Amino acid sequence: MDSYQLVITGICEPTAEIADQVLDLIEDVMPDEVLDRTTLITLNQPLVVKSSDSEAQLTALYDSISRAGGKVQIIRSRSTDQFPEEAPPRRYPPVVEESTSTKVKTLEELQTLVARHRSAGRKIVLCHGVFDLVHLGHVRHINAARKHGDILIITITADQHVKRGPGRPVFNHNLRAETLSNLEAVDYVAIIDAPTAMASIEAIQPDVYVKGQDYKDKKKDLTGKIFDEQEAVERYGGKVVFTDEITFSSSQLINLYLDSYPPQTMEYLKEISSRYSIERIAEMLDALKQMRILVIGDAIIDQYHYCTTLGKSSKENIVANKYLSEENFAGGSLAVANHVAQLSDNVTLLTVLGENDSFRDFIQAKLNSKIKAEFVPRPGCVTTVKRRYIAGDTNKKLFEVCFLEDTPLPRREEQLVGNFLEQYLKDYDLVLAADFGHGMITRRLMGMLSRPTNRLALNVQSNSANRGFNLVTKYARGDFICIDEAEIRLATHSRFGDIPKLARQICHRLHARQIIVTQGSEGSLSYVQGQGFSKTPALGFQKVDLVGAGDAFYALTSPCFAAGYPQDLIGLIGNAVGSLAIQIVCNREPVNKTDLLKFLTRLLKF
Repeated sequence: MDSYQLVITGICEPTAEIADQVLDLIEDVMPDEVLDRTTLITLNQPLVVKSSDSEAQLTALYDSISRAGGKVQIIRSRSTDQFPEEAPPRRYPPVVEESTSTKVKTLEELQTLVARHRSAGRKIVLCHGVFDLVHLGHVRHINAARKHGDILIITITADQHVKRGPGRPVFNHNLRAETLSNLEAVDYVAIIDAPTAMASIEAIQPDVYVKGQDYKDKKKDLTGKIFDEQEAVERYGGKVVFTDEITFSSSQLINLYLDSYPPQTMEYLKEISSRYSIERIAEMLDALKQMRILVIGDAIIDQYHYCTTLGKSSKENIVANKYLSEENFAGGSLAVANHVAQLSDNVTLLTVLGENDSFRDFIQAKLNSKIKAEFVPRPGCVTTVKRRYIAGDTNKKLFEVCFLEDTPLPRREEQLVGNFLEQYLKDYDLVLAADFGHGMITRRLMGMLSRPTNRLALNVQSNSANRGFNLVTKYARGDFICIDEAEIRLATHSRFGDIPKLARQICHRLHARQIIVTQGSEGSLSYVQGQGFSKTPALGFQKVDLVGAGDAFYALTSPCFAAGYPQDLIGLIGNAVGSLAIQIVCNREPVNKTDLLKFLTRLLKF
């Protein structure tokens, strides 16, 4: 009997309906396959499924996958047990657990080897990078580096630190290490579990550290790390050398020849890259450093309690779980302040903490040192805590318990906040009202924030603790509004209305200059009065955690609005921020400017 192997690639965010249809068909045709919607819609490697049914029975499955944006190959095999030895072409390479090359070493092993070579009088040369798609430019750079010494070591950045967007790195670090180890000029390769070359430099202390010619003008290094690297190399008695070889860009080659995104998104990126250079964007973001920004809103402590399932209780209809560990994060307005401090050096945070269990020391430790924090204690309360229980093996959220006092702020504490606003509000170029609906921003304070003399950016959230009661329309006005689709539907009481129409309606009602509606996998929609609409596609499909992504989007687009950026550029920056934020667990760290610029560089290289 003939059997078949289906190789499915390229499904990126099909609708839930299509995803479910595909899963149902796979279950009918191939009942032995164990899949879920998450597996299906986040494919970044080929999915192989097998069946002994006839080819005709697979037609419906083929059609549904194609409609979802996938690519399908059906390969016939003459045995139910044997499938073709050679796998069909892959969109992404297979995962390799470890390199098989003897040249690939750990950093600790390299230190021993370097000491041995150095005692024999050999000169040590070091190169560092991602080396994702090894090309002629890399080869010439490596050969040129070898001429500067006797032993050439290449260290590469581990996958988890390569923040260049979806599908990057294309090749995992084991494959990248093995590729480089097969170059004759290379003596050793090591994978570095760090985002920069500093760990390599400090461990190896090279006599010569070699960089490409694109780093000669150090001011063009968006990360600014070349200065730190040169200082470290020279501190250990080495020198930095720049090669002068032909250069190519891995990101450019990947954008041109490997489809990291759907065709419509690639067309969008090509078009917008013709209008904005990464150098210009970097200059514009640097100009935000002096902007005086006030963040006001509810402080939240996000807690993740990781656990593993034990089984059903013998006496109750509940599932028992075993506690594993926990982690606390600075969320709410605390996270917003940390994000915006990546752009501005003049950030003030005004928030309320519970007097009973304030988490003040934890918050102070987590806030960016540039932030000036003003805390108002609320008697008889704890600082809002949202405790989520997480399945430790899958990182999926099981349920949530909230500790909060969400009644309006008492008169005395309201007066303290009001006094601060009366005295200092005029001193800020931009005010971010991060309103999570937990009682801090009262009607009186809303009135003060909504005065026409303030440049006000609003993010009024609907969440499980305030669903339907915390709407953006409770404000009299706002200059910039950033909410998601569910929030704009609640605010307009329109479950099925056209989003552009609703966006225009809210913009007019609040006398706003611009509104952005975030729409998850569908990207974001911006409306500017007098200019019209601008649609930006989603730029990230690798989801680790969605918590806090909207806060990051709002925090980093608001200063861009205040500085007068064009709406299409704000959309690009916002969606790039969002795609980086969903790769961070909760609010473990802010989306920093360096990672943002690296991601934008990768997106705009054509």
